[in-house]
Amino acid sequence: MSTLIIVLGLIGLTYLFLSYYPPFGKKASKERLSKYQQSENFSHKRKFVNLIPTVMENSLKETVSILIDFIKGNPNGRPKSVIPIEKLEITDCSKDNQPKITWFGHSAFLLELDQKRLLIDPMFGKAPSPFPIFGIKRYSKDLPFKMEDLPPIDMVLISHDHYDHLDYGTIKKIKDKVKQFIVPLGVGSHLEKWGVNPAIIKELDWWDELEFAGLKFAAAPARHFSGRSLTDRDATLWCSWVIKSELINIFFSGDSGYGPHFKEIGAKYGPFDLTLMECGQYDRRWAAIHMTPEETVQAQLDVKGEMMIPIHWGAFTLALHDWTDPIDRVTKAAQKESLAISTPRIGETVYIGSEDYPRNMWWKIIGS
Repeated sequence: MSTLIIVLGLIGLTYLFLSYYPPFGKKASKERLSKYQQSENFSHKRKFVNLIPTVMENSLKETVSILIDFIKGNPNGRPKSVIPIEKLEITDCSKDNQPKITWFGHSAFLLELDQKRLLIDPMFGKAPSPFPIFGIKRYSKDLPFKMEDLPPIDMVLISHDHYDHLDYGTIKKIKDKVKQFIVPLGVGSHLEKWGVNPAIIKELDWWDELEFAGLKFAAAPARHFSGRSLTDRDATLWCSWVIKSELINIFFSGDSGYGPHFKEIGAKYGPFDLTLMECGQYDRRWAAIHMTPEETVQAQLDVKGEMMIPIHWGAFTLALHDWTDPIDRVTKAAQKESLAISTPRIGETVYIGSEDYPRNMWWKIIGS
């Protein structure tokens, strides 16, 4: 009898932990679920689905092989010397007509466009984990700015709810500086639990469009998945994004495996002056949800992109390849196709539309 009580107690504690530990976020309410059922991307199993079959290798054999590989590690999986960081210069964007974008590593950016400031996937934490003290640490100890020095932000754009893109600690620190959050279906529940005013959250489905503060946003498909705990796999949507001003057209891939959606996006919204394209954290065992660098270049061609900034690398080791493998391969593949590719340092600003853009192979200088 005592054993049964202990087991039931552990089950109860586990349930409470999964339900109330803040970084896990919050599941959608019944009211929200009823709205999601109207989406073509929401299945009868109350899960969001990809446009085409997307399978991750999850057999026991493959799972064991992944665990063994991660335990062995890769001696070149992280840089052995200091990553160069440019200090962010915060200017008065209301007086600056030059569109520009600054990379903070991985998939995080500050976009300044039409006198507006946008944060894209602002993951500024030390580790992409619900337990940062135990998580895989950021390459650089510091960011190009101090969180308290961030100016007011007009919009925050989120691609999906994975920890390397949506960070609890970051949202708690910036939420009172933000005028509008624009997120995929379901992600609003997390934000509300973390204290974001529901009135400033807009949830979009694939192909939904929104105009805000003179800018146009379109949620576009990606080939990926979502989830922050053991019980919420695919409970929220994942997106790529189109950001369009009167003169500038930008595409942000989010996380995505390669698929026909890139050509659809290019046909509907391209060409793009600038693309922010995933090129890291790939492996043959999860090839359906993360592109290889060569696929990244093909996706760039599909969406009709003019200049590309490769993303999803340079901050965290989430796969087994060398940390420089993504950027080495994507620059080589881009050169073969005569594509313009910009490779800024973390914190370095790229002026959109300028012919003078960062292209220095800084990662080769610091080595592995």
